[in-house]
Amino acid sequence: MFSTLAAELENDVLNRETKLLDLSEEIMTIPQNSQNRNIKQILGHMVDSASNNTHRVIHMQYRESPVEFPNYATYGNNNRWIAIQNYQDENRENLVQLWKYTHLHFAHVIQNINAEKLNSKWMADKNKYVSLKEMVEDFLRHFVLHLNEIEELLNQQEYEKP
Repeated sequence: MFSTLAAELENDVLNRETKLLDLSEEIMTIPQNSQNRNIKQILGHMVDSASNNTHRVIHMQYRESPVEFPNYATYGNNNRWIAIQNYQDENRENLVQLWKYTHLHFAHVIQNINAEKLNSKWMADKNKYVSLKEMVEDFLRHFVLHLNEIEELLNQQEYEKP
């Protein structure tokens, strides 16, 4: 069902792994985007997103719909997750590998979704419901959005070089 999306996700992850591993600690921690996040914090947020989405995908395939599962990203909670886990001080190689394998696992999980469950709903907020299909389809957009944020930070570094 989601083999193309999973392949795109895997491809993006594998194509960026080396580039991310080659970044210095300084480049990964100093420049910040409009949300005051550096590259390590963006990667950490992406790990949180993939992890939470993995859990949602699983819950939505066996629990009664609509599934009530916390939305870690609402009301500024995603910033709390980033701060509590202190991605800022995470070993950069470990963080890149965690990012890589969390997303590769998510790609594996979505390839194994029971097609009969695609209309299962998750209660994302009060009176806001998202189907399993919609959630998975939106994941790649969210993933690419954050990859683009990282690229923007790296491009800023290029312009700031003497």
